[in-house]
Amino acid sequence: MHKHILKKEYPLSAKSPKIVWDMIGNAAGLQKWLADVVTENGDEWTFTWGHPWTERDTKVSKLLELEKYDHIKLKWDYQEDDPDAYWEMRIEQSELTGNLNLLITDYADAEDIDDLNGLWDANMERLHRVSGFLL
Repeated sequence: MHKHILKKEYPLSAKSPKIVWDMIGNAAGLQKWLADVVTENGDEWTFTWGHPWTERDTKVSKLLELEKYDHIKLKWDYQEDDPDAYWEMRIEQSELTGNLNLLITDYADAEDIDDLNGLWDANMERLHRVSGFLL
């Protein structure tokens, strides 16, 4: 089934792509704000939400691209039926302000786009709480 694209742009207060990369480009950084547990095993990344004594949700992503200090692109295992679907976090510098932005690209079914939008907003709030990056 064809998914619909969601693109979000979040302005960052961080000036260094390296600092932002440390939060998005590896399992340890993502575990601080995106999921409770994140593990890397080659190009397979596992994300777990919840704790051992509660209900847990685990999803697996395949790493498609990783360019240090620039972007990370992954594909959820449950989106294998849509060759165009992926999720990506990209660091870009605004030509106007010189500040960094975090660009999010993700895909969902049409009826789930609003929920996905809210999920990314909540994720960015957590990123801000642990890092202070967002404006």
